[in-house]
Amino acid sequence: MFGIYFGKYLVDEKIITPVQYDKLIERTKNSKVQMGLLAVEMGLMDEDQTEEVNQIQQTEDKRFGDIAIERGYLTEDDVTDILERQGDPYLLFIQALVEEDILTIEEIREELIVYRKTKELTLSDLEALKTGDVDRITPVFIKNMDMPDAFRNYVMLTSRNIVRFVDRFFRMERIEKIDEITVPNLALQRISEGYPCYTAFAGTDASISALAHGFARTAFKVDDEITCTLDATKEFLNCNNGLFLTDLSKSQNRINVEYPITRDTQVTISANDMYRIPYYVSGMELDLILCKNAGFRMEDA
Repeated sequence: MFGIYFGKYLVDEKIITPVQYDKLIERTKNSKVQMGLLAVEMGLMDEDQTEEVNQIQQTEDKRFGDIAIERGYLTEDDVTDILERQGDPYLLFIQALVEEDILTIEEIREELIVYRKTKELTLSDLEALKTGDVDRITPVFIKNMDMPDAFRNYVMLTSRNIVRFVDRFFRMERIEKIDEITVPNLALQRISEGYPCYTAFAGTDASISALAHGFARTAFKVDDEITCTLDATKEFLNCNNGLFLTDLSKSQNRINVEYPITRDTQVTISANDMYRIPYYVSGMELDLILCKNAGFRMEDA
């Protein structure tokens, strides 16, 4: 997942092309990090030592770790630690950048410094992104936002469910507090008791389709696609809210949710306390909208 965030930055800065980005992400999906790169990243070996071991491997039928132990560069415990990190999402992307001769490790480190400053990330934020753990990544984009704890929990739940049911390579951006938003398509559901609020997914035909296809795992009729994809989006929203209310029921005596609705024409939503959370599913922006009941209005645009 780290590659999706850092990769998007590299595309925006024109360091890589969108085609290269797609290729890099695809490479990380079924790869393992080479032991040499891991050893360097973990500070256990330097690049000259790893190159020496790689050269020896070309003439001897031995594993990288065995040779490094023989040379005194690594211990057996070091090799065990390295093997446990071979699926590291951060290092998988770094490896792909190096193997494609796009950036050196030193250039990557320099770009990471610029990336962190540009995105106003702390060192702990960057470490969270590197883990690929959605429970650590999501708070990075919610912090410093004045929003109810229930909405924070809802965003966390939604991120987990997108990974579980839709797209494990999704991306999100910083949450915004807004008063009004105009959207081309909408799936909306009101929670009337328990924690009264409105929840919605909104976006273009393409972004609604991306969520729907990921969730339903099926093709839709071309002549009626937007209706079908909105229905599937509505079902995902209903599922998401069901899980939210199940957790809420532990502390609330009464909970109730109304039947979800959809709109396939442009509408404007306004409310007193409203939040927009940008998700990117299959590269398409899809907004999660959360707002309290107070002052809620929805009108044709």
